[in-house]
Amino acid sequence: MSYTGPGFDPPQPRRSLRGPLTVALAALVPGALLGWAVYAAVDGPGNGGSSAGASATASSSGAPSSTTPSPSGDRKPSASPTAEESPSPSAPAAFGPLKGKVVVIDPGHNPGNFRHTAEINRQVDIGTNRKECDTTGTSTDDGYAEARFTLDVAHRMRALLEEQGATVKLTQDADRPFGPCVDERARIGNAAKADAVVSLHADGSGAGNRGFHVILPGAVDAGAADTRAIVGPSRDLGERIAGNFVRVTGSAPSNYVGGGTGLVTRKDLGGLNLSTVPKVFVECGNMRDSKDAALLTSGAWRQKAARGISDGIVSFLRG
Repeated sequence: MSYTGPGFDPPQPRRSLRGPLTVALAALVPGALLGWAVYAAVDGPGNGGSSAGASATASSSGAPSSTTPSPSGDRKPSASPTAEESPSPSAPAAFGPLKGKVVVIDPGHNPGNFRHTAEINRQVDIGTNRKECDTTGTSTDDGYAEARFTLDVAHRMRALLEEQGATVKLTQDADRPFGPCVDERARIGNAAKADAVVSLHADGSGAGNRGFHVILPGAVDAGAADTRAIVGPSRDLGERIAGNFVRVTGSAPSNYVGGGTGLVTRKDLGGLNLSTVPKVFVECGNMRDSKDAALLTSGAWRQKAARGISDGIVSFLRG
């Protein structure tokens, strides 16, 4: 997903919170970034290291399947991820620290979107303006589709969070021909009364642009959009995800947006504008950079990404 757009806000200075939790939150991301520096020097992804948080059963096969260009210029994704890439979800645990909590995972785009360009180009209201229902997403130069990546990571996250006792819902599971539209994605989280919603993406920026970033909702009060009540908790969720993503994957925050914080605020995304529950987007890396693409197409790295994001959600929900 592209990181540019109308209403893009430059990184905002952090405002300190009150109480003991403030100290923990303030230290989380910088501490994780320091951990990344040590990791990169000693045991980074390029040195063959593996995260202690990665599942022992994670697939190490992530080679993209052969694809052909779609009419939109993106590569055609496979109809659905392979069994090897997407671990079967576990049943919700009878007990666990997240028992009673509801998490909605929103796998960005849909593997079938490229077949339904007229439908996904339909304009929908996002509060501040109108935008396309959805897009096909991006892909690596070898044709590994963003929609395939996001669905795979969503499956891995679902298994991890259900092990913690959470009730997990996906906005789509390649079980519909296209979409849902961005406004419907927001409504799914709202209707579920989710305690946290995470929308999964991978960026399509230029080569040399590397790293992840977490997109936070800005304060919007326009039309059907009113994010004022969720700005604070969404930032808390985003900071915890960013810190844990660094810790588990060893990936650095984006070097092209976010000023090195890994955090970006936006007001032009319908999935955030129309949400009434805490929600963030995670751009896990840049598919158009060869080094990031090597990570995104690795099953072992995707398991780390799922673990890092899930650990951030667990931290947020447990307080």
